[in-house]
Amino acid sequence: MIASVRGTVAALGPDGAVVEVAGVGLAVSCSPATLARLRVGEPARLATSLVVREDSLTLYGFADDDERALFELLQTANGVGPKLAQTMLAVHPPRELRRAIASSDHAALTRVPGIGRKGAERIVVELRDRIGAVDGGGAAPGTAGITPVAP
Repeated sequence: MIASVRGTVAALGPDGAVVEVAGVGLAVSCSPATLARLRVGEPARLATSLVVREDSLTLYGFADDDERALFELLQTANGVGPKLAQTMLAVHPPRELRRAIASSDHAALTRVPGIGRKGAERIVVELRDRIGAVDGGGAAPGTAGITPVAP
């Protein structure tokens, strides 16, 4: 629905940013790693995923399209919603998360708050065959996504 936003970073908070796009401030929930790359007053582009719930619309922002695709894939596992998927990406970068799932590394997955042994096993069983290339397949960190853009 909203695949990306490009604009000026108007504000940063502990778990999100406000990106001003054509005079409209969009609240975007982001991982700490994504937030660390943003600077107030600077232009940025975030890959996004809009999550629609009965009582809310939440826009999640990512450093690049690969991270967004992994966020959306994680949510296809039983018991993984957008908040847990975002927490997983906050604890493990996409490449490490793919590796943990592909190699059935339950210990790495249980380091994520909210995932126990059974949850880790379920995630591995449901996603192992769909996780994709362990090398990430996306752009190298800092080369896409939130890199500064011309006004």
